[in-house]
Amino acid sequence: MNAVVRLPGRIGPHALLITVAVPLTGWAVHAVALHKRLAATKRDPLTGLLRRDAYTTRARQLLARHGDKVTVVMVDADHFKQINDGMGHAVGDTVLAAFGARLTAWAGPRAAIGRLGGDEFAVVLELTSDRRTHRLEQLARMLRTPVVLDDGRTVDVAASVGAASPDVLGTRDLTALQRAADAALYDGKHSGRAVLASAEKATVPSINGRRAGRPGTAVWGRAA
Repeated sequence: MNAVVRLPGRIGPHALLITVAVPLTGWAVHAVALHKRLAATKRDPLTGLLRRDAYTTRARQLLARHGDKVTVVMVDADHFKQINDGMGHAVGDTVLAAFGARLTAWAGPRAAIGRLGGDEFAVVLELTSDRRTHRLEQLARMLRTPVVLDDGRTVDVAASVGAASPDVLGTRDLTALQRAADAALYDGKHSGRAVLASAEKATVPSINGRRAGRPGTAVWGRAA
């Protein structure tokens, strides 16, 4: 309950401003705290990347705004279970966080970068056809650079990368593009190279918005 302070004589404009500003300041602090809590629910706490729903919203905005100039990229860490089981979950978490940082550095602040679950990531960014091959090769190199731990040890890492674009597939539907990029990723699984989906990948069968037959499709949940 706000206390009422009685001021002697006539209340001037400065005093009135103070009496109004005090409760508004309290609400402003509350609003900032609420905004931070809501923002935190959109981010994966380990990597800082967008969670699935927030990523999907941002990705669709980019597709609607930039259309054929956009590239959808799917990333899957290679041999991650071996790292987790052989070196411990703390090391596995460090690797995932490093992947998140590398994806952010590669894609830039305007991209939609999400951790879809486990060791799977997705990126949607403005990337035109004349730069696409070079940039995807750059990403593959970044993701296979060893991760240095706090104790000085290094972890050999790699990731499979698949990409799809509206100008090749003839669609701006996010689910179709992710499905095609996912299929391209598995075409080049463990090869160390990024694979761009061909037009034929637009017709790949899917379950819950992902390539049919991939691990986890039966329990993936609703499509993006």
